[in-house]
Amino acid sequence: MNCVAYIGLGSNLAEPIQQVLQGIEDIKNLEHATINHISSLYQTPPMGPQDQPHYVNAVVEISTSLKPLPLLACLQAIETQRGRTRDTGRWGARTLDLDILLYEDTVSTDPILTLPHPGIALRSFVLYPLNEINPQLHIDGLGSISRMLRSLNQPCPSLINTKNLDIHSPV
Repeated sequence: MNCVAYIGLGSNLAEPIQQVLQGIEDIKNLEHATINHISSLYQTPPMGPQDQPHYVNAVVEISTSLKPLPLLACLQAIETQRGRTRDTGRWGARTLDLDILLYEDTVSTDPILTLPHPGIALRSFVLYPLNEINPQLHIDGLGSISRMLRSLNQPCPSLINTKNLDIHSPV
């Protein structure tokens, strides 16, 4: 049975636009996963230390038969292939960051994977792309994307690419 999951992508090192686009391609090539929707690319200032480049962010919606932890393992393998290291601290610069934001209606407090992503309602670089690809999305315990955007009260991040990217799923 396939489940719907939302993956956040971010990069601010080593040609961030290309890193995010390649991350999307790598997700397209995952076994047992199909991309349904891809947001535009957004540019945002870093959340943590400000002495690092701005980020490029996007969100993809996938259908997958992978359970959350195996999906996380696949995404972390992609990060590693793209040169991601985990020695830069919590909000340090990175070549590629892939986060499972939502996985169906799954709620998890597992220390390895918290679902929904704990920062989802506080991050414009997540909420605006989510709203773009699924404005009717409702997250149990948090509410609708539109309500979260109103509560956040932050402007939309700068768009890099305002047209949704084409999806070419392998046959």
